[in-house]
Amino acid sequence: MLGAIVGDIVGSVYEWNNIKTKEFPLFRDDCFFTDDTVMTCAVAEAVMNGGERDDFIDAMKKYGKMYPDAGYGGHFSVWLNSDDREPYNSFGNGSAMRVAPCGWIMNCGFTARTGMWPSNGREIARLSAEVTHNHPEGIKGALATADAIFMARFYFGGYCLDYEAPINDDPDECKKRIREHIEKEYGYDLSKTLNEIRPTYRFNETCQETVPQAIVAFLESTDFEDAIRNAISLGGDSDTLAAITGSIAEAAYGIPEEIKQKALSYLDEPLKDVLRRWKAFIHS
Repeated sequence: MLGAIVGDIVGSVYEWNNIKTKEFPLFRDDCFFTDDTVMTCAVAEAVMNGGERDDFIDAMKKYGKMYPDAGYGGHFSVWLNSDDREPYNSFGNGSAMRVAPCGWIMNCGFTARTGMWPSNGREIARLSAEVTHNHPEGIKGALATADAIFMARFYFGGYCLDYEAPINDDPDECKKRIREHIEKEYGYDLSKTLNEIRPTYRFNETCQETVPQAIVAFLESTDFEDAIRNAISLGGDSDTLAAITGSIAEAAYGIPEEIKQKALSYLDEPLKDVLRRWKAFIHS
């Protein structure tokens, strides 16, 4: 899930100052973590606490109150600061930007042995969205992102804990299978290239106008850093685009150590603690 956090931090300074180029300093002194990081950590804690509906609600409200100025959307902010525990039919991209931990609890070994899709992580991904973003598009965005993360782990190799990937020497074939699955399962159009998307793409906080573009940014990438640069070069909701792209790219490529350490330097101790506990959790 650190890939989502890297994307959030790198994209933080471009959300309201879009750029349309891949040529920019990866980390600036004025970069910062936003609600994307905070809620990704909240989802991780909820999963570690059992992954039930109340776990997600409790974790999101807990971390929302710990970080009240992280930049939440208007409706989500109202929900965070109220006693309301019911969803509000959102289709915003917040459901996709926070879902990364759920893609890491889906069982590669189960799929390898049975050929079937693992249900547990997928259902938890759905629930992580539904507690607030229960509109079909909000759920779809979260599930598509979680599926892409899982498939990147499964096909690219090295990041499934109990199974060697069936395709570990043909990244083009890996991405082809991810593209075909996302288009068939979720109806997203992934046919446009970044060069076709970039000129007219504008700020949009919906899943349906963020998740497909973020996935294309991964599909056209050559490594983790290139994926982040692809996403930010589109403009739009830069931190969230890069968070979604980064969550998938981490699963495919891993994250270079220097990028990991630089991203961690922007986080405070409570968020670093979540990452430490998460690492222990998924390796257990």
